[in-house]
Amino acid sequence: MLTIGRSRIATRGKDGERQMSTRSLRGQTLLVAGASSGIGWHVARQAAARGASLAVTARSADLLDSLAQLIRAEGGTCLALPADGTDPAAVEAMLAAAEAQAGPIDAALLNVGAGPAYHLPTATTVDILGAMRANYETTVNYLVPLVARMRGRGGLIAHTNSLAGLVGVPMQGPYSAAKAAARILLDTYRAELRGSGIRFLSIYPGFVATDRTTDDGIPAPFEISEQQCATKIIQAMESRRTDVAFPWQTAALTRLLRIMPKPLASRIMLSFVPEGWLDDPTSATAREHA
Repeated sequence: MLTIGRSRIATRGKDGERQMSTRSLRGQTLLVAGASSGIGWHVARQAAARGASLAVTARSADLLDSLAQLIRAEGGTCLALPADGTDPAAVEAMLAAAEAQAGPIDAALLNVGAGPAYHLPTATTVDILGAMRANYETTVNYLVPLVARMRGRGGLIAHTNSLAGLVGVPMQGPYSAAKAAARILLDTYRAELRGSGIRFLSIYPGFVATDRTTDDGIPAPFEISEQQCATKIIQAMESRRTDVAFPWQTAALTRLLRIMPKPLASRIMLSFVPEGWLDDPTSATAREHA
């Protein structure tokens, strides 16, 4: 099946499975969760410039309105729908409003969560479960209703994960655990919903320079800009891939760490931790990987 007007292609692979791919975001209705700032903000602008119709959501109504006005001023289409991603009912209501006003959602980017530095010897239960709520539960709150809407008609659900979701990163343990949980959940959705027409895309950036990461004290080798990250995400969404990791230097190091003996991998990762931080973590603040 080929529908030119919405740039949608459905094909069958060698095993007979129906595969959904978007050649281009042009003409697509794209939902960006976490669009009020940072990576999501840049993805929304770049997608609008490529001809997508945007629905943007986050908690801040003012920031979303500013983004929507900017996109419209640049000739794009954008609907601002503030919602608290930690509240499943609020997300469900937002999705219903988006489809009532913009039509069926063709693609969604779940760009939610954040990763402050954690000092595990002193981290509390609230700290660790808070990371799970912000990065895993919020993702689930969007993922489940989107799957329900897209089953039968197809679509794309992309998730901004992190290379920290592939290994247990010192100073980022609870964040790594939450992102790993989201990674495994998407992998399982992809397996169980094969043939549904939904493409699940997991995106694994390394360190990304955002307002939240300025002077935060966390080492950030091979750090990239928000704009570079957004461009990579757009390219991944317009591809047929299921997993994309970047930049290549950090992705390659992560692959090596995953196959090394764990004591060696731990020593290598700890070598990046600032001297004295394990004994005095008080200077650490928030870092956004995704």
